[in-house]
This record gives sequence, C-alpha cells and structure tokens, in this order.
Amino acid sequence: MPDWVINNKMWSEIFTVGAPIVEKILRPVIVYFFLVLVLRVFGKRELAQLNPFDLVVLLSLSNTVQNAIIGNDNSLTGGLIGAFALLGMNYLVVRFLFRHRRLDQLCEGKPTVLVEHGHVLRNALAKELLTRAELMTVLHRQGFDRIEDVEQCVLEPGGVFYIRRKMPPTEQVEHEEVMRSLSELKGKLELLLQQKGGA
Repeated sequence: MPDWVINNKMWSEIFTVGAPIVEKILRPVIVYFFLVLVLRVFGKRELAQLNPFDLVVLLSLSNTVQNAIIGNDNSLTGGLIGAFALLGMNYLVVRFLFRHRRLDQLCEGKPTVLVEHGHVLRNALAKELLTRAELMTVLHRQGFDRIEDVEQCVLEPGGVFYIRRKMPPTEQVEHEEVMRSLSELKGKLELLLQQKGGA
C-alpha cells in the first residue's frame, strides 16, 4: 500500500468524528450533571479524600465515565469536542450560580461544624461519615495535638477543613502577664539585695 494512502487513512482517523457532533456534545454534558449530582449526594468526604479509598474512588470515577463521554469515537476531533463541551458547560453553570447565590448554596450545600469549643460533635461526624481517627489525622496535619486546642473545625462544601485555634481567655492572659511581671520584679529585687549585701 502506498505511503500516501496510509498517511491519508491516518489523518482521516485522527480528524474524522466517529459519532454525530450533537452526541459528542450531549454525552459530556449528561456525565457532567451526573457527576455533580452524585458528588453532592455522597457528600464532602469524597472531595476531601480523607483516606486511600476516597482517592481510589475519585481516580476510578474518571476512568469509569471516560467511555460514556467519548463513546465509540477515538478521533482527536471527537475528544476536543467532548473537552470543549465539558469546559463550556462548567463555565455556564459556574457563571449562572455566581449570579444566583441562593441556588449556589443549595447546590454546594452548607458547611458542617465538626468541633466546637474543643468538643467533637458526634452527630456531625456521623452525618459526614467521618471517624474520630480521620478527624484527628486532619487536625494533626494542621499542627494540633489535641481536640481541646481547637475552637472550631468546619468541613466546607468543597471538602476543605477550616480549623481555628482556641485562644486563652482574657483573664488567663492578664494573669500570666501579672505573674511574669512579678517574677521579673522578684529577680531584680534579689539582684539588688545581693549587690547591697556585697557592698
């Protein structure tokens, strides 16, 4: 077979779309809405990737829906159309939700408070299917040794943890300052007495 025939076939396979263009646009759009809905239903822990199982699910998910997005078409053009459809749909949805904040809050959900004033809220943990060990792992990553040191820990809708350190009460800070000042005065007084005794 002549080289030009082989080259012609190669270029044809690269650029000739193997499915109707409407189908190439509809497939990614349907998968996009399915994934948004499923991730919303299954909660924030999938996005937070708290353990190896969550990571495996997310990685496998992209591979699982790949064929649903591209169908029986391996052409470059078909892939580019699918990618453009996904990006375009995401742009339109994000833009729409930006203008409709209440709908955005409904779609994203609300933050979940997991720790309040150094106490774990067990119902909130159960709602998000989090174990105490997973919570402790998150706190350790942020430099906290004990739950008692945490004023508040919130799991945001996007799977990010917001953690605020417990600040000591004002009375305790003032007491510590007074004690430090007294200690300094005591040290200076002892030094004066030593100097006086030495003279």
